[in-house]
Amino acid sequence: MEIKQYQIVLINLDPTQGSEIKKTRPCLIISPNEMNKYLQTIVVAPLTSTSKPYPTRVKVNHGKAESWIVLDQIRCVDRNRILRNFDFISPKEIAQVKSVFKETYVD
Repeated sequence: MEIKQYQIVLINLDPTQGSEIKKTRPCLIISPNEMNKYLQTIVVAPLTSTSKPYPTRVKVNHGKAESWIVLDQIRCVDRNRILRNFDFISPKEIAQVKSVFKETYVD
């Protein structure tokens, strides 16, 4: 299954511990295409349909629903956890993800 950066995929995140986001849910692929092509693991950020306005969350329209990308719960998972591929986020949403990611983890 080919996967690309900024694509939303359905992933089974269980088992989890403590405050980690649980269950099967959409996730945004964060890892770059070069890594996705050769490695068995991918870096993802889960999506949630309920969120408070945290500065580490980016609002997106996924399907017919409003969701938030939870950049404060990034995980590395095996690609075998992927159950289904969805669409990509928009260029505007990609720019927001990059900005929040850079502010949170780089600067």
